[in-house]
Amino acid sequence: MTAAAERVRSRGVDVVPEASLVAARAADERLGQDTVVLAMGDLLAVTDAFVIVTGRNARQVRTIVEAVEAGVKRGTGRAPDRIEGLRELQWVLMDYGDFVVHVFLEETRGYYDLERLWSDAPRIDWGASEAASQRADASQAPGEGPAASGPPAQSQPLPPP
Repeated sequence: MTAAAERVRSRGVDVVPEASLVAARAADERLGQDTVVLAMGDLLAVTDAFVIVTGRNARQVRTIVEAVEAGVKRGTGRAPDRIEGLRELQWVLMDYGDFVVHVFLEETRGYYDLERLWSDAPRIDWGASEAASQRADASQAPGEGPAASGPPAQSQPLPPP
């Protein structure tokens, strides 16, 4: 099977392209919020999956888009057929043919509410809890976190000038 044809399978049925999960993980690595993968194949004839993610600001939206593009290219050798919305950075749509990545600003995502519009689409577990756990583990230096011993350090008042 080629990278473009690889799919995540559930109960022996093709559900979403593996590359859509690569895109979700790449967005998560750039701290995209509320990443969701929807299996669209039974509801929409033009694509098999939506990846929906939120950036906190326009700069992060651009960073997520760049990370998804690079991650999917690195992981599968694929590039999007087209990208729309890069000028405004309110809603960037990355069309890979068999899946579409939607990167939103929070207020724009709330306004269009694709999850509600496509509420009949099954949500796919792309490993969000595992990714968050790995991020949390990596962010703690040795001796930090819950396993660190001793009381928290007390701040000392500054001497008067």
